[in-house]
Amino acid sequence: MQQISDGLGATLTVVRNGFLIVAIAVAAICGLDWLVRTRRVSPFGPLARLMRQTVDPLLRPVERLVVRRGGLPANAPWWALGAVAIAGIILISLLEFARSQVAYVALATSAGSSGLFHLLVTWTFGLLQLALIVRVVLTWVSVRPGTWYARWSFRLTEPLLRPLRRVIPQLGMVDITP
Repeated sequence: MQQISDGLGATLTVVRNGFLIVAIAVAAICGLDWLVRTRRVSPFGPLARLMRQTVDPLLRPVERLVVRRGGLPANAPWWALGAVAIAGIILISLLEFARSQVAYVALATSAGSSGLFHLLVTWTFGLLQLALIVRVVLTWVSVRPGTWYARWSFRLTEPLLRPLRRVIPQLGMVDITP
């Protein structure tokens, strides 16, 4: 288990440094592309031609999404940079979580059967807590419970919340049972 934890730690270091380098490069490229798109740099110069030939085809899907949502096409580079930053944060967080769980499993297995029971109970309540958080957040953005990415949280939490709804009244339109 120690080898797995050390491997995840080394991978985490590489991913952190890699995403930092990628984010700096994407920020520089997006800044240059934004300068060209907003015509702060001559649209007929060599930099503008380079951006139109190499960067714009990569940003075209992001630009389409931004325009569909009512944004300006010139802001597409900044949205792409935001997507890279969020992807890096999510990946690094998942690797840190995996590393901590490997260490937790190693600790639980060294404690014997009571440690494994404690691990199982902790993971069960952690999953239920995550499902509750996902369910609450999805109700804020008005997502239907039947969508593929919300269904699991509603299936896990509904057996717990249904009996509570008989006891706890709603506050107007707000369900406070979670």
